[in-house]
Amino acid sequence: MRGNGLFWCAATVLCAACFAPLARGVIFYSTGDPNYNTSAPTGSLAGSGWQWVGVWGGYEGTPIGPHHFLTARHVGGTVGDPFIFGGTTYPTTAFFDDTLSDLRICEVNGTFPTWAPIYRLSGEVGQGLVVIGVGDSQGAPVKVDGVTKGWMYGSGAGTMRWGQNTVYASGNGGSYWGQLLYALFESGAGPNEADLAEGDSTSPVFINDGSGWKLAGIAAAVDGPFNTTNSGTGFDAAIFDGSGLYILDNGVWVPITGPTGFYATRVSVRAAWIDSIVPPGTGGGDAPLFSGPEAAILAAVVAAIGAFRAGRTAPGNRVG
Repeated sequence: MRGNGLFWCAATVLCAACFAPLARGVIFYSTGDPNYNTSAPTGSLAGSGWQWVGVWGGYEGTPIGPHHFLTARHVGGTVGDPFIFGGTTYPTTAFFDDTLSDLRICEVNGTFPTWAPIYRLSGEVGQGLVVIGVGDSQGAPVKVDGVTKGWMYGSGAGTMRWGQNTVYASGNGGSYWGQLLYALFESGAGPNEADLAEGDSTSPVFINDGSGWKLAGIAAAVDGPFNTTNSGTGFDAAIFDGSGLYILDNGVWVPITGPTGFYATRVSVRAAWIDSIVPPGTGGGDAPLFSGPEAAILAAVVAAIGAFRAGRTAPGNRVG
């Protein structure tokens, strides 16, 4: 799919070969260091989604319930393929494909210790986001008259990385892709400003809705390809300044200006479909406050309090 940096003309799908192990990392404006942001974010971004990302055939999947994870259907996969989360392997047992978007819910054999709540509001535009990717890292610079405009897709060591951006717009990507969120790759937007690249399909996008970080999107595509002239094959790249460059639109190279960016399937508008597969009462859309040892401790405390109250309160003489 190809795009012109405005909103959805066409864009490059983020997987070059479905389920090929293309794992790399996202592309940053501030640095080409392959070791940048390779561990969970801290401070105000602590708990912003890193803890909910698993490995799905060289791509990513995000648990959204005790037995289900969300991914992109265009990357493929088959029942039985493993999903690795928190160091544990979960065989997939079933797929549920959305007919109105690129989303796919996969069911697994086993129970996840934690999962991501989904974003259910309609105010994504203008919101800051955290995206976690495993696609190509920063390569050679793209220059026009000696001035850097962005970077071609490079190589990497298969390390998961996180970056930040802002939702610039939302819109309809057509009958297959459905509603999409669009983020621009901009200069001067902070040290973690990131774009996505080949291999970043399925990258989860998280937004804080005021009550915590929620899964708001699943990466689908990026703008491109680009060219320095109006003829030839062009190249894929992360472009923060399109002036002097061209983008392929319906087979024709057309001039562009300004930044370009990436697209993610909008989760909020498919919440009802997600709930039909993973009902909220079973954990879908609601991350547990505690899990593992914490849950066991909490259960023991609740049981002890209950026993104490039962011993102090006779029938017909309840207090509190």
